[in-house]
Amino acid sequence: MVLVRGHSLLGAILLCSVLLLVSSNEVGLAGKVLVFPYETDFSFVTLKPRMAMELRAFTLCLRVATELPADRQIILFAYRTADYDELNVWRERDGRVSFTLSGDGVFFHLPPITTFRTSLCLTWETNRGLAAFWVDGKRSSYQVYKPGHTVQPGGTVLLGQDADKHLGDLEATQSFVGEVTDLNMWDHVLSRSAIQAWHYGHRVPEGNVFAWASIEYAPSGNVLVVDDD
Repeated sequence: MVLVRGHSLLGAILLCSVLLLVSSNEVGLAGKVLVFPYETDFSFVTLKPRMAMELRAFTLCLRVATELPADRQIILFAYRTADYDELNVWRERDGRVSFTLSGDGVFFHLPPITTFRTSLCLTWETNRGLAAFWVDGKRSSYQVYKPGHTVQPGGTVLLGQDADKHLGDLEATQSFVGEVTDLNMWDHVLSRSAIQAWHYGHRVPEGNVFAWASIEYAPSGNVLVVDDD
């Protein structure tokens, strides 16, 4: 997937400032929702992983809702190193959902992400390259994508924006507008039963890469942290 993106000096300055102020990170979002109320090129949340993101498998789960129109591209999760978009998840302009690992992406036809909260998980493992999305506990068909690949550590994880280069270049027209909650990530592929248990709000082992209840995060710009009523 080749994307042409804009340039935001303000967004780059804010992103650099947040990354330098590690000591100001907040901790824990249990019972909370991140609300991105407007389209901007400067509102985002930086997440600090619990371990180095050198990943040969993962499960990424989050609950998401948006009022943005179906033909509007949206960044759902962005992990960028100095050289690559290591792990990005997008809703594309044609409504498909994609993810990329350091290059071209793989695309899935999924039920639409709407104003009503969707439980969305993504699983991938390097041995066979098996990749799938899970929507409200139901798995998509598998696709084979980048067997033998390893996600590289040392980058920056953002919600709300996609940095087109490490520490900069943000574009309002790709920003996320809506709600995100309950983001968890594991360094292995969860079982079907575990993903379905997470979807229904049952207790599962917390993510060892990101765990929403104890996640270390730094909001910047116009992002609200509200109770999950």
